[in-house]
Amino acid sequence: MNRSSRVLRFLVCSNAPRLHSRNVTVCSRLSRDFNYPMSPNDMPRAGGIASMMRLPVRETAEGLNVCFIGIPLDSGTSNRSGTRLGPRQIRAESCLLRPYNNATGAASFESLMVADLGDIPINTYNLAATVEIIHKHIATIAGYGCVPLVLGGDHTISYPILKGIKGFRLVSAKDCWHKSLEPLMAEVRQQMGSGPVYISFDIDSLDPAFAPGTGTPEIGGLTSIQGIEIVRGCHGLNIVGGDLVEVSPPYDTTGTTALTAANLLFEMLSVLPGVIYKS
Repeated sequence: MNRSSRVLRFLVCSNAPRLHSRNVTVCSRLSRDFNYPMSPNDMPRAGGIASMMRLPVRETAEGLNVCFIGIPLDSGTSNRSGTRLGPRQIRAESCLLRPYNNATGAASFESLMVADLGDIPINTYNLAATVEIIHKHIATIAGYGCVPLVLGGDHTISYPILKGIKGFRLVSAKDCWHKSLEPLMAEVRQQMGSGPVYISFDIDSLDPAFAPGTGTPEIGGLTSIQGIEIVRGCHGLNIVGGDLVEVSPPYDTTGTTALTAANLLFEMLSVLPGVIYKS
């Protein structure tokens, strides 16, 4: 990631996993094996290692186009703690996701090499040290040319990820009431142009009716449909990474918030550059 990158943020004031791959024809003269989520025909959705979408787990980003990585942090939260449990719960709920995005036609796992890199080993008792740990890990991932999609964790994690990246678009929740956000996202695409873009999605931007499991719930927030419109509206942008933060499982024992977060992360994967779309 470099200083010319822009930021797109929406703020509201033996069970070991087996390597699943498929041989996919990219063109008439080129084929490549891609990682593929474990099929429920091979292992029931409630079983197996709880990686993101039950993808293979890797130790490094070498050879990957995209990685999911967790940051179990809540020592920087402004209100209620619990977001340290977010990455684990998001992964657990992600077993319900399918490999194809039937709504948009995105076939991410036939386009990109994706894996789960586990969690960054933060320092629970030293926030400043944790910021440096996160920065070094993300820099290493970026050095492989791999796009990180990060499972939070509180919103502190965005700072070390975005270190040195400038540019913000601020849209208040009230300006989004009772309307589709597709026109807004058209404006965002025009504003961002071809520059590198990082997406940071705070789950508490959604109304507590849709995502109650967060440290700082605010009524009058976005709907889950508007959240999907925001992420899908990023299709065509030069996305270099993203995060989904502030999921706090103790405040939503149903798992709905984590399930919503898992779906939004899958939508981020679906709009990355290079993803094939099928009619």
